[in-house]
Amino acid sequence: MDHQFTGIPELTETPRVAVVVDVMRAFTVAAWAFSRGAERIVLASTEREALALKEGGGDWLALKDGAPAPGFDAVNSPALLRSADFGGRTLVQKTTAGTVGALAVAQAPLVLCASFAVAGPTARYLRSRAAGPVTFVVTGEDGRAEEDLACAEYIARRVDGDGADPAPYVHRARTSRAAGELAEGLRGGSHPDDVALCLEVDRFPFAMVAGQEGPLTVLRPVAVPAAGTD
Repeated sequence: MDHQFTGIPELTETPRVAVVVDVMRAFTVAAWAFSRGAERIVLASTEREALALKEGGGDWLALKDGAPAPGFDAVNSPALLRSADFGGRTLVQKTTAGTVGALAVAQAPLVLCASFAVAGPTARYLRSRAAGPVTFVVTGEDGRAEEDLACAEYIARRVDGDGADPAPYVHRARTSRAAGELAEGLRGGSHPDDVALCLEVDRFPFAMVAGQEGPLTVLRPVAVPAAGTD
């Protein structure tokens, strides 16, 4: 199938089906947050907006890239979230690339956010919807991030029904610039286990679908049957 792979700056029109990929770390973090009980994640365009949404939401929580900051309850690290209890909570997420990419295609009829952690369920969800060609938004480094492109290409292969071996794609992500910076502690708000968690394939049994709920762009988990049961 003739899928398209594009960076955020290259988006010139609203696609029909978009998969927004951020492996290190926005949509690995989102997957972990859902696994820890979060009900939904509201995507914010700026840190100021994230704090305003948190304040207006009552018991909402906010998380961001980088080091901890006043008003934010968490940072964009899967390892630092893996023992959190978000049962029934709404999180507001603002990151440098992932949330920007999702908001850029928020008006598309179908938007999913993805990482290796939900790659298989994302592909199966798209097949179940007979979605047709997909625009994969490679969020990191203006579309050049190797970890995001590798993940996008892996999901595309699985959408097409090819039993792709994840190993070569994970290797590309493991040797990417982002993985190196995380491993060396060059990115704020990180944990030594972040890279390993970002490279886990199909850790969770759900896809993450973004949609408009009033003025908000909201990400929610959608359970997807395992291969052979759908």
